[in-house]
Amino acid sequence: MSNIPGKVRIVEVGPRDGLQNESQRVSANVKVELIARLADAGLTAIEATAFVSPKWVPQMADNAEVLTRVLGARRAGVAYPVLTPNLQGFEAALEAGAEEVAVFGAASESFSKRNINCSIAESLKRFEPVTEAARRAGVKVRGYVSCVLGCPYEGEVAPRAVADVAATLLDMGCYEISLGDTVGMGTPLATQSMLETVIKRVPVERLAGHYHDTYGMAAANIFASLQMGVAVFDASVAGLGGCPYAAGASGNVATEDVVWLLDGLEIESGVNIERLVDTADWISQQLGREPASRVARALLARRRMSISAN
Repeated sequence: MSNIPGKVRIVEVGPRDGLQNESQRVSANVKVELIARLADAGLTAIEATAFVSPKWVPQMADNAEVLTRVLGARRAGVAYPVLTPNLQGFEAALEAGAEEVAVFGAASESFSKRNINCSIAESLKRFEPVTEAARRAGVKVRGYVSCVLGCPYEGEVAPRAVADVAATLLDMGCYEISLGDTVGMGTPLATQSMLETVIKRVPVERLAGHYHDTYGMAAANIFASLQMGVAVFDASVAGLGGCPYAAGASGNVATEDVVWLLDGLEIESGVNIERLVDTADWISQQLGREPASRVARALLARRRMSISAN
């Protein structure tokens, strides 16, 4: 327990990783307001959008508008990273004012080929001009590694493969590497085994956890990661999003569930759970459904009971 950090940074990925997989189109106005509400709740890193082809991800077609408007009303101390999978995307993001970008690799060859139509080595080669251009422009780069605890096509993924990709991204200049359990197959012991291998190549303070809750293990895997010293976690308000390439992987871990866990462990996150639940309720109403977060549903139900009792 001594390795558990006293403070954790949450990277909110709902506006990008969450909404990009929604079949219902979400307006730029809703996206901009969602990001503002998340900042009001205390989140200081909010992934705003993705500079990808609208042919493949139509939900992100308004990327430049969203980022420009968000930066025009930016909150002090809040970062608004965007996903840029190639140099073309990076240049468009830079033109819109991006100050932090992210690149996305995989630890599974099959997933890489089906997701971005190239091998792991080829995908990493594509990122080199992005990281070099970012260095010249003074833009921070974050790296993602998907399928770190299992692949929908290959099954088990070797921790060494994860470490290889993570170390390559670090060497390219990524300031932080987010390790993604894309299909939510991970369990706490598998998570710690993977991290033990990766930490030999990448310092733990440069790592983040990105856990999906497909099998209900995300909170347990976050706790297992905390025990290994990881102090940054990605999460999505209301549990929005998932992975369209992985059957059944329908939900990122909900930010509310993560904050509830951290509050219970007396770990500082800087996030106000009540405002966060309000935001989860609001965006879920925009989408015409209940929040996927169990914490949000429970706290909202408690509020309704309290109102009816009075």
